Amino acid sequence: MRRRTFLTWFGLLFAACRTDTAPGAASPAEPSPRPASLFLTPPPTPGPIEFPRDFGSHDVLTEWWYYTGHLRATTAERFGFEFVIFQVQRFGYPVVYAAHAALTAIDQQTFRWDERLVSLPQRQASWPLQLRVGDWALASDGESDRIIAPSSSFTIALDLQSTRPPVLHHGGYFEWAPATGSFYYSRTRLTAEGEVEVDGRSLAVTGVAWHDHQWGNFLLGPGGWDWFALQLDDGTDLMLWQSRDSQQRPIERRGTVVVPDGTTRALEAADIDIRATNTWTSPHSGATYPSGWEIAIPSIDLTITVTPLVLDQELQTVRSTAVIYWEGAVDLQAQRAGARIGGQGYVELTGYAAPAARIPTSGLPARSTLTTG
Repeated sequence: MRRRTFLTWFGLLFAACRTDTAPGAASPAEPSPRPASLFLTPPPTPGPIEFPRDFGSHDVLTEWWYYTGHLRATTAERFGFEFVIFQVQRFGYPVVYAAHAALTAIDQQTFRWDERLVSLPQRQASWPLQLRVGDWALASDGESDRIIAPSSSFTIALDLQSTRPPVLHHGGYFEWAPATGSFYYSRTRLTAEGEVEVDGRSLAVTGVAWHDHQWGNFLLGPGGWDWFALQLDDGTDLMLWQSRDSQQRPIERRGTVVVPDGTTRALEAADIDIRATNTWTSPHSGATYPSGWEIAIPSIDLTITVTPLVLDQELQTVRSTAVIYWEGAVDLQAQRAGARIGGQGYVELTGYAAPAARIPTSGLPARSTLTTG
């Protein structure tokens, strides 16, 4: 009964990740406005983000700390990683934390993931930030971060260090649907150093990571989003976000570009063209996702071809957040003013899978750890 209650709470948060309609091969150039009721939130009353205060946790309905990145071992093997902690407060119940971690072995074309879930009597509000979800942990002071995520099939243990100041998306309050948004900043380039364990081997790794932090008094309605965190080899970073309704129609498209000197520019829908070039159908959930994109930002004379490095990077986190989504490492090939630029990134795709309740769980491995305070 307690597990069912947890999943109900997370269902309130992640209802946006539900749809029964397959995606189209391409998106229209301009999103069309949709009713604000698709995404549920109190009227936004944003104030300025202040550091270091806002590196920490907040007394809000929904919050998450998201890390993705690319790693290279001393053996020259390439990996992608994801690590996220969600904090959910609802109706005076215990505070619920869920965490997801994933490791993509690019050269072996394999993908491993795991999840954790705990409930605590109160919010983990320490400063510097110290979050624990079972045997997983995140420590951060907004400049230096430590991630530890042991699992039966892999382990991620990384030290991260910011190399650029935090980027406030659209001033720090990011509207990703009509009358709906969250406080949102990114640390777009962090050095990563540590170890991964996979196939019984412990490998020293180094690389580059990306950190997102979002929070606010928001819930989500039907639909989903496509999120891109792109790091070009010339030092340009881009965050692109496209929200969709339950019929896969874009309702908002926005982003931020960070040029090599650290200057930022907000991007609106008219600045961004995102077109899917292929699809991939999951053998696990049956969901069909876009798989490969052509992105054009004419205002900065930039085009980018985005290619998944492994097709199957789907997480079926039905025991923690009741969400099935694709989050994966991608390769970038860009052109600006005729010059070719390489790069790397991560893409998140939500709202393409059927409701988690329709996915049988009896045959799934026992991945999650459930703890109550």
